[in-house]
Amino acid sequence: MENDSQVTNNPLGGNGPVLSKENGKAEDNTPEKLGNAENSKSGFVGLERKLGLVSGICLIIGTMIGSGIFASPRFVMENSGSVGLTLIVWSLCGVLAMFGALSYAELGTMIPLSGAEYAYLLEAFGALPAFLYSWTSVIVLKPSQVAIICLAFGAYVIEPIFAGCGDRADLQPIVKLLAALAIGIILFVNCASVKWASRMQIVFTVFKMVAIVMLIITGIVRLGQGFTESFENSFSGTTNRIGIIGFAFYNGLWAYDGWNNLNYVTEELKNPRRDLPWSIMIGIPLVTVCYVLVNIAYLTVLSPAEILTSSAVAVTLADRLYGVMAWVIPIFVASSTFGAANGSAFGGGRLVFAAAREGHLPKFLAMSIIAWIMLLPDSSSFETLINYFSFAAWVFYGVTVSALIWLRYKKPQVERPYRVPIVIPLIVVLASIYLVIAPFYEAPLESLYCVVFILAGIPFYLIFVRFNHVVPKWFFSGIAKGTYQLQKVLDVALPESETEMILS
Repeated sequence: MENDSQVTNNPLGGNGPVLSKENGKAEDNTPEKLGNAENSKSGFVGLERKLGLVSGICLIIGTMIGSGIFASPRFVMENSGSVGLTLIVWSLCGVLAMFGALSYAELGTMIPLSGAEYAYLLEAFGALPAFLYSWTSVIVLKPSQVAIICLAFGAYVIEPIFAGCGDRADLQPIVKLLAALAIGIILFVNCASVKWASRMQIVFTVFKMVAIVMLIITGIVRLGQGFTESFENSFSGTTNRIGIIGFAFYNGLWAYDGWNNLNYVTEELKNPRRDLPWSIMIGIPLVTVCYVLVNIAYLTVLSPAEILTSSAVAVTLADRLYGVMAWVIPIFVASSTFGAANGSAFGGGRLVFAAAREGHLPKFLAMSIIAWIMLLPDSSSFETLINYFSFAAWVFYGVTVSALIWLRYKKPQVERPYRVPIVIPLIVVLASIYLVIAPFYEAPLESLYCVVFILAGIPFYLIFVRFNHVVPKWFFSGIAKGTYQLQKVLDVALPESETEMILS
C-alpha cells in the first residue's frame, strides 16, 4: 500500500485540494499536508497521525459505551411495551449503527479529512448544508452531549456515598460541580496532548468493559440457575403505535451514539484506509453483542416492572445481588461515562477545527465553554435535549449517507479504498426517514423546535459567512483581539498572522 505521506492527489479526482473554498479557488487542504508534523513545525496548523488500530477501536467502544446502556433500558422497554420487542430494538439499533458506520467508512476513506459529516456534506452538497450541520452540532449537540454524560458521571460518583439519592435536589449542586470538574479535566487533557487523550480513552475503556463483563457473567450464571421468568410471554403488551416505537429506537440509539466518532479524527489515523473500516467492523459488533447480553442480564435479576421504575438499572441490579460490593458498579459506570465524554470531546474538537479551517466558524469557538454553560439550567431540560439530540442527529445522519449515494452518481471514477454494498446506505436513509417522521407525528411541537433551530442557521450563514464582507470590520474587532490574547495565554494556536492563512 502506498505510504500516506507520499500521496498528493486529490482523492476525489485530479491533483488539487480535497475541498475548495466557496469562491472556487483551490486551497491545499490535503490530509497529508494537514497531518504532517513537519508542516506544523514550519508554521502550518494541522493534525498529526498518532492513532493506530487499537486506539481507533477504543475510541469507538469508549464513546459508544457511556451512560446509555446503564440508564436507557427503562425507556426502551417503556416505549416498546414488551421484553421481546425491547431485545429486538436493542439488536436492530446495533445493526443500524453498524450500517451507518460502514457507510461512513466509505466516505472516510474516500474523503480522508477530519470533521466527519461536515467534510462529507461540504464535498457532496456544498457549503450551506455543511454549515448547518456544524452550526447545530457545535452550538448544541456536542456540548449538550458532553454535559449530559458528565452529569451522569457526577450522579454515579456520589452513588456509593449517598446510595439511592442521586436524584435528590439538594445533591444536584455536588453533581454539577463534579460534572464541571470532569469537563475541565477532559478539556485540559485534550488540549495538552493527543496521546494523553487517546491513552486515557484506552484506560477508561478497560474500566467500562470490566463493568460490562461483570454484568454479562451475572446474566449467564442467572440463566444457568433458571431465572427466566421475565422471558415468558415475552411479546405480551407490545405497542402497535409506530411513533412510540420510534421513541424506543431513539433511546436505544442514544446508547449506541458515537459509532461515527472515529470519522472526526480521520486525519490523525496512521493508516486510515485500513484502520477506519477495521475499527468499525471490530468495535460496533462487539458493543452490540455486549448490549444485548447486558439487557438479558438485567432481565434475569429484575422483572420488567422493576426495570420500568429504575433510572439506573445496573445500580439496582448491583444492590440486589452484590451486597457490600455493590459500590463497584457505580464506580465503573462513572468511569464509563467519563470515557464516553472524553471520546465525544475528542471528536467534537476536530469538527470545530474542520469547520473553522473552511472559514465557517469563528475561531474563538475552538476555546469555547458551552458545555460548562449547559450545566447551569435545571436537569429536567436535559431530558428534552436528549430527544432534540436524537431528532437532529438522525436528520444529518440520513443526509450524510445520502451524500454517499450522490457521490456514487456524481463522481463514480473516484478511488474508494473501502466500498460498501449500495443496499446498506439505502437502508440507513430509509431508517433515518422513519426516525425523523415517526416521532414528529407523536411530538410535533418539540420536533418543530428542532427544525426551526437548524434552519435558523441559514441567516447566520448568509450574514457571517457567505456575505461577511458587508459586515463592518469593527463588529469583529473586539472578538478578534480577545481571541488573539487567549491564543497567547493558553498557547492553543500560532500567532494571528499565521493562523489567519488557515482559518480566514
